[in-house]
Amino acid sequence: MSVVGLGCWQLGADWGEVSEDTATAILDAAAEAGVTFFDTADVYGDGRSERLVGRFLAAHGGAASGFTVATKMGRRADPHVAAAFTLDAFRAWTDRSRQNLGVDTLDLIQLHCPPSEVLGRDATYDALDTLVHEGRIAAYGVSVETVDEALTAIARPHVASIQIIVNVFRRKPLERVLPEAAAAGVGIIARVPLASGLLSGRYDASTTFAPDDHRTYNRHGEAFDVGETFSGVPYDVGVAAAQEVAALTPAGATTAQLALRWIIDQPGVTTVIPGARTPEQAVANAEAARLEPLDEARSAALAEVYEQRIRAHVHDRW
Repeated sequence: MSVVGLGCWQLGADWGEVSEDTATAILDAAAEAGVTFFDTADVYGDGRSERLVGRFLAAHGGAASGFTVATKMGRRADPHVAAAFTLDAFRAWTDRSRQNLGVDTLDLIQLHCPPSEVLGRDATYDALDTLVHEGRIAAYGVSVETVDEALTAIARPHVASIQIIVNVFRRKPLERVLPEAAAAGVGIIARVPLASGLLSGRYDASTTFAPDDHRTYNRHGEAFDVGETFSGVPYDVGVAAAQEVAALTPAGATTAQLALRWIIDQPGVTTVIPGARTPEQAVANAEAARLEPLDEARSAALAEVYEQRIRAHVHDRW
């Protein structure tokens, strides 16, 4: 897996309009820039993202392409309650994803931020092991909201990966999740790495987003966990903090690349999955892997921004 992957939520929905031609161009540009890991989910555009990734795979040799595709299941449950997470549901959800992606076996399936109770049940992992045995999936992991949920899953012997929000504004996973995952041989997929674009350094108090963009309609958790939007940081607080982060950007790099490089530098991170709404963004994100590791002084300054501006808003919530 490439250390910088591509998050494909925006190819489905919730980030404003991305045409199919643009989505294809983004996927192609990412691959040409060295990205080999793509992360999607069955609910991104009700399967649109998976289908677009599936077309990309087919155009590049299918299952033998050398790319790894991770998808997710569970958010289609209605109601989204623990009782819905059964072996029969897992089979139905993974069969749909296999069809969307055009593959016989999913490389990696992740439970998509399920109710916490699901992660503590033996039956959950027995069902996932059954999917491996049946050849529907090659491996499984979980995408979580909280540190405690991550630690619960890491303790299970066959969990391959944890997907969790890790970025300059969400540092709590560094305390226990990353070390315990590394000790257990569990991969870490760092999502929301740019805090929904805040850490690009391009936004200010007057920036607006499309009505169908979650940065408009989910600022207070109206549709799903508020931590997925701007990492749970109040927008005005995040804009001010991001300006301080931008001032630390090394010469020749962008602020987004600085933020991605910081994540790559954290011991235990396997891959980071920024999204991209243009091919140029996909290429620039991939280039963060080729930056020099951040020096100690710059890393310390980023930590100070967190302590002074961000910690009180997020650290004890997730």
